[in-house]
Amino acid sequence: MAFIQCQFYSETLSLSIGINVFIPQYSAIQVSGTGKLPVLYLLHGLSADHTDWMRHSFIERYAEEKGIAVVMPSVGRSYYTDMKYGSDYFTFLSDELPTVVRALFPISDRREDTFVAGMSMGGYGAFKLGLTFPERYAAAASLSGGLDTVSRMSGPNNLQPRELTAIFGEVSDIKGSSNDLFYLLERLKEYDGNIPMFYQCCGTEDFLYADNQTFRKHALDSGIIEVTYSDGQGEHNWEYWDPKIKDVIDWLPLSGEQ
Repeated sequence: MAFIQCQFYSETLSLSIGINVFIPQYSAIQVSGTGKLPVLYLLHGLSADHTDWMRHSFIERYAEEKGIAVVMPSVGRSYYTDMKYGSDYFTFLSDELPTVVRALFPISDRREDTFVAGMSMGGYGAFKLGLTFPERYAAAASLSGGLDTVSRMSGPNNLQPRELTAIFGEVSDIKGSSNDLFYLLERLKEYDGNIPMFYQCCGTEDFLYADNQTFRKHALDSGIIEVTYSDGQGEHNWEYWDPKIKDVIDWLPLSGEQ
């Protein structure tokens, strides 16, 4: 497994951005004919950066066993959002980053080889990508994700009111917008293509557990998407996320079949 630390200038952000990348040196599931690798975009949480997954989990080992590339970008505390008062981090993540990654590394551009996952804030970002661009991703996974942004901003878990207002605007700005996962879920009713696979988990002792249950119930009631859900004891920490990301890697449709 090759480990690559990469800095490049983002035209979208007008900023130098760091990403960490794992590239399998020998992969039995490289796309035949092109030699391109399947890829997992792996997103960090609110207080972290692009080094977090490799410092706190065994993601390199899990990815090497499956022959999949892993791209870990850094987006600060942006909530993977085109911010109300700030930079367009969602545009960077969804458009510019894949273009740069495919230009620099042997990464497949096929939907069936492209996946996204994240924990906490990154779980929100992963589901946001999967729900916004179902034509680009075969699977999206959220580990203890902050999935209910309306509840987060208006409830007791809003510990950064000024920061979240700078990111999303007012609570009234979120509901029914591109930053509202519940709205994005309903919008999929109008989509007639293949819908990504979704994986969701959250520990029962996690402060985001109630929000995760709300999203899960909405997804089940809507009948729009199927969510593979893993429940059980766990807190908002790496003791929970490390084994869960292995479960995610094992769950990914790496054969290209859905």
